[in-house]
Amino acid sequence: MKPLFFAISLLFSWQSIASDETTEQTEPQTSNEQKAEKKDVPSLEFIEEKPATEQKSASEIEKSTAEEKAVKAATETTTSSDEQKATAEALKAVAEVDDSKVLGTQTPAPAEQPKTAAEKQQAVAEAEKAVNQAKEALTAKQQEKARQSRESMAVIEQVIAAYNARNIDAFIKMYDENVEFYTFPNELMFTGKEKLIARYGIMFKKLKCIKSSPIKRIVLGNIVIDHELSETCTQDPKVVDKRSEFVTSYKIENGKITKVLFFR
Repeated sequence: MKPLFFAISLLFSWQSIASDETTEQTEPQTSNEQKAEKKDVPSLEFIEEKPATEQKSASEIEKSTAEEKAVKAATETTTSSDEQKATAEALKAVAEVDDSKVLGTQTPAPAEQPKTAAEKQQAVAEAEKAVNQAKEALTAKQQEKARQSRESMAVIEQVIAAYNARNIDAFIKMYDENVEFYTFPNELMFTGKEKLIARYGIMFKKLKCIKSSPIKRIVLGNIVIDHELSETCTQDPKVVDKRSEFVTSYKIENGKITKVLFFR
């Protein structure tokens, strides 16, 4: 019996040892498999943070887009406001332009048409009166200009007569006390009667004859322009030994010559 009992005990001991080894081999494998699975599966913290990161990025994008739209809208509003302001100022400037003195911009009021025969006759009479007044004004101006022309020409005729006669007293009588003599265009020769007497008095005594004849004369009011032919005798009063042409402009005021301009 003892040997049998010993054999059974030994069998049970061997099974227990084998079971322990199997358990030891299985546990490391299970631990390794769990580690591998843990290595392959992402952590919960990473899974939760990824959507949060994506949501934050989208929010920033939406915010940036909203800001761009707001800036664009503000720019467009400002531009539109500036354009409206400029247009309003331009319209105001046009409205303030005074075109009352610009030829062709006046809008004449329509004339009232006479309704009765008496009104028509009165309108015709007023029109004829206005025309006659205009003619009279023009005629008066022309008559005044003609009167000045006659007086001016008479003064020049007397000057030429005194010049040809070499009469210094009659000659200077037709000049103003402060008469001015110029050569064209505006070079002053001398002023005053004293120098006029000194200049022409000597010439009248020295020459034997002097004759000035107008070739052409232009008279306009108080201005007389003579194209003259001048002849002088230096030795014999009957022999002309010098001839010359010149143009002289005279200005006459109150019956006296106030300005002489020689064109040489």
